[in-house]
Amino acid sequence: MSVITVFSGTFCKDEPVVKNVLSATGYKLVTDNDIVAEASRLSGMPANIIMRAFSAKESVYNNFTHEKEVSTTWLKLAVAEKLSGDEILISGFTGRIIPQSISHVLRVCIIADMKFRASHAAAEQNISEKEAVKLIHKQDEDRIAWISNLFKKNDPWDSSLYDLVIPMDKMDMEKAVSLIIDNAGKEVVKPSSRSQKAVDDFLIASKVEMHLAREGHNVDISAKDGAVTLIINKHVLLLSKLEDELKTIARKVPGVRAVETKAGEGYYQTDIYRKYDFKMPSKVLLVDDERDFVQTLSDRLIRRDVGSAVAYDGESAINLVSEDEPEVMILDLKMPGMNGIEVLRRVKQSNPDIEVIILTGHGTEADRELCMRLGAFAFLQKPVDIEVLSDTLKKANDKIRIKKSVK
Repeated sequence: MSVITVFSGTFCKDEPVVKNVLSATGYKLVTDNDIVAEASRLSGMPANIIMRAFSAKESVYNNFTHEKEVSTTWLKLAVAEKLSGDEILISGFTGRIIPQSISHVLRVCIIADMKFRASHAAAEQNISEKEAVKLIHKQDEDRIAWISNLFKKNDPWDSSLYDLVIPMDKMDMEKAVSLIIDNAGKEVVKPSSRSQKAVDDFLIASKVEMHLAREGHNVDISAKDGAVTLIINKHVLLLSKLEDELKTIARKVPGVRAVETKAGEGYYQTDIYRKYDFKMPSKVLLVDDERDFVQTLSDRLIRRDVGSAVAYDGESAINLVSEDEPEVMILDLKMPGMNGIEVLRRVKQSNPDIEVIILTGHGTEADRELCMRLGAFAFLQKPVDIEVLSDTLKKANDKIRIKKSVK
């Protein structure tokens, strides 16, 4: 039988529609949480990090960590493996990952006009309709970003992306359920040898993408009958060297029969291809009220491929820790408001895995002893040689990687 995917706006009565389709067909429900959990198991990445791939808000570190792109890679693999079975209904963001070449998928969009959605949101959330509209617009931002990421389209409800668009403001529940069931049974969306082959190609492409991501690479990939095409969408100075490296990795993936590379549309733009550097931490938070100093330090670290964000006071640092979970913090001691020792104390209580490097021009031996007792990784004095700081960051990164490997 065909696979059904349902992508919807919030407050469109999609949940009861899905529930009734499942009841009538006996299909198994697969949710975004299910796919994220499987992607987390396959990758070893925390589920909450992978879940951020669906968010319009991007981490301040993403240009260096590429967490959103890497998370999407693992989500593709998890979805591809789910398609080896049948009689499933995938509800949520992850069903949109399935390529159009897989024809035994009925792609359903459930949507309604704003008046309908706001009315239901206001009733369900016990808020005013004005507040409801604001909430819906905020939730739609995630859907817009996700569809834009996958299809380069800014309208998540674009009918060209779906086989069936159901306007719940114009259709009753029974009719909506009947439409989905009837269309899922049509010959055009039934499994065929060709569509099953497309599933195999999707799985191979996903595995290749995963192996490349593990080695720090981010390229677009397609596959047909085991022949894999790697599409380079950023400019690179030593193209032939990169192509050889990509091909070597891809050829090792089981099921890959042949590999070719080609330049995509983005190759001729100004972005430079950047391989991930796993030797240095990719998420460093600099906390210092000396704005010129910390901005200069941030620029120097970025030139060394270290992703850095800046906070100018302790409160801002604590907020960034909760939002973006840096791997390493470089922390000054003397700041207005919350001082560095209190920041260190709070960070080690809430996020003990963050390695904290104290970098101060005012620290005493007593300060050093207290900071190390509170869990600081190192205690450095200003001015610091950038090579000394880089070496300390590498050692902190080594400790982080070792801890992650034994979890």
